[in-house]
Amino acid sequence: QVHLVESGGGLVQPGGSLKLSCAASGIIFSFFNMAWYRQAPGKEREMVASITYDSRTNYADSLKGRFTISRDDAKNTVYLQMNSLKPDDTAVYYCNAKINAQPQPYWGQGTQVTVSS
Repeated sequence: QVHLVESGGGLVQPGGSLKLSCAASGIIFSFFNMAWYRQAPGKEREMVASITYDSRTNYADSLKGRFTISRDDAKNTVYLQMNSLKPDDTAVYYCNAKINAQPQPYWGQGTQVTVSS
């Protein structure tokens, strides 16, 4: 059974930083492309950042320079370092795992990030 478990969310002041983690089990992690998505209240889910199985990265244009995605295949974990956080970054952040051989990705349960003073 596949599990993606996000952690590291919480309340942070504007300008602060958080590092999210997503630990995967039940998959051959090194074969999967991983991504972070987020969904703010009343808005559609949007892609934040992605990293391929061979560590090529891609970011939402509006987030380049503030967020960094990385992976540690030895730990079956993908990370999202978020710096200079803004209130607009408040959302539930979801981990996503996808492999070309499967049409549907796996999703985590999400972790809440709240940026507020």
